[in-house]
Amino acid sequence: MGVRIKIGDTVKIISGANKGTTGKVTKVMPSKNKVFIEGVGNRTRHMRPTMYRQAGKKDIQVGIDASNVALVIDAKAGTTSRVGYGKDKDGKTVRIARQANNREIK
Repeated sequence: MGVRIKIGDTVKIISGANKGTTGKVTKVMPSKNKVFIEGVGNRTRHMRPTMYRQAGKKDIQVGIDASNVALVIDAKAGTTSRVGYGKDKDGKTVRIARQANNREIK
């Protein structure tokens, strides 16, 4: 199944070293099941010298597995929910929040 989180969603990390951190999704990689969150996963990469560049350090961002994040449905209360899919009145497929009684996600 694909990643149910989209760019621009606010998510909360539910497991791992950054557990409890909330942030906005900047990039999604469905092929690798990764989610990139702003301010989380920043690392330093040591680059070896080549014919085209000098040696040095490069700042990179590492993705988090999509199963380790939950969608935040209420920013004030900080409540999270799993994401499902359903049909609306017009027959279009929409995302729904499971913990909010299948309420449609904007």
